[in-house]
Amino acid sequence: MKTVFVTVGTTRFDELIESITSPVNVQVLKDRGYERLVLQVGQGSLLPAADSCPHISLEAYRFKGSIADDIEQADLVISHAGAGSCLETLGAGKPLLVVVNDTLMDNHQLELARQLHMDSHLLYCTCRTLTETLRTMDLSVLRPFSPGQPKLFASFLDRALGLS
Repeated sequence: MKTVFVTVGTTRFDELIESITSPVNVQVLKDRGYERLVLQVGQGSLLPAADSCPHISLEAYRFKGSIADDIEQADLVISHAGAGSCLETLGAGKPLLVVVNDTLMDNHQLELARQLHMDSHLLYCTCRTLTETLRTMDLSVLRPFSPGQPKLFASFLDRALGLS
């Protein structure tokens, strides 16, 4: 079953939950072949019921010890722009659409999303542009994300300091 996993991390981002479960966005997901929607809603005030999105299987929860299994089972991850959620998804090799919360002041999330988008690792939008992004996104343009290699950096430092 083709699955979309949506995560807001430990934050509150009700606008994303409202937007992704709107009838128009559920229909766009359905039109793109997705049959299952899993929501991790964090501290938000919304916890949609399983029957609140007709024509698509819906599961929603607030928190789990780990979202790794949900990411692994997903064909698409839609996430807030938190660095942890983004890096965990990219590290799992999953296509990622980041929805930036543009109501935040001094929004560092936008900077992260833009940089990773410029490197073709993810797509990003806001809640206002989510429908159009879902309609037009081409996941085939995304490039795999290579995780950091701290051992290489440590070896470089060892050599530079004459320790090896």
